[in-house]
Amino acid sequence: MIKELSPSIVRKIWGGIKLEKMKGLPITSQGIVEPIGETLEIYEKHLPYLAKFIDTSDELSIQVHPGDEYARIHENSSGKTECWIILEANDNAGVYLGLKPYVTKDELKSALKEKKAINELLNFYPVKKGDFFYVSAGSIHAIGRNITLAEVQQNSGITYRVWDWDRLDDKGVSRELHVKKSLDVINFDPTFNTTEFFRMKKGLLQIDGLNELCSHPDFHLFHLNLKKGEVYQRELTSLTRPCSILNLEGKIKINQTDVASYCAVTIENESQLSVAAIESGSLLLIF
Repeated sequence: MIKELSPSIVRKIWGGIKLEKMKGLPITSQGIVEPIGETLEIYEKHLPYLAKFIDTSDELSIQVHPGDEYARIHENSSGKTECWIILEANDNAGVYLGLKPYVTKDELKSALKEKKAINELLNFYPVKKGDFFYVSAGSIHAIGRNITLAEVQQNSGITYRVWDWDRLDDKGVSRELHVKKSLDVINFDPTFNTTEFFRMKKGLLQIDGLNELCSHPDFHLFHLNLKKGEVYQRELTSLTRPCSILNLEGKIKINQTDVASYCAVTIENESQLSVAAIESGSLLLIF
């Protein structure tokens, strides 16, 4: 069965207008102009993963997600490891990911207490279309402004906000921080704050065929580029859970179902998968 999914729109003050244009979505909510921060594309309760599109006009908070064990004990939830595939980025846009070499827990704790700019303790990576990042639970991070990306993650909403750029809302109130829990779960080991650990890749949209991006117990992620007329086929009988496709660019036909750009499907109880490119483009396969 090929199940076509409808997105769930999440409006955020830091959101932008690119998702509205990409997906043909309304930009207003109940008569109030409100930017779209996320569209949840694959968010089935029975799946251990989910996928979304994110669009930013401002920096997101600097945050961290717990691993499975900590989340189970403290949140009665799974942890949250995620991946980013950059779809669009303005000049000079980038992401904050991981601590600079030898930043210690005490140093970060002191910087937070003294209300210093926490972003200065993190690595900043300029980004371009086609870049990939693996953001493991425990990795401190923030998506910068003017970036549109696809995110695949564990099916969890647990986020600990470390620092929020000293922002205040229209009532002069700052958002809640979760400093104690953040310090509990941030990975300070320098070997877990490197480009190698984040499995950074560039130019994904220029690489022919199928490319494995990461293998996690809750999601096995591949990126596939197809030229017009090409067909990708795979046997599915060995899978132990439904798979999903998040289409990034170009119209495709999945078995006998047409799927437009920036749309998603789940695939269940099918013995074979056939993806035919009606137009040249790219997609994510999640197993």
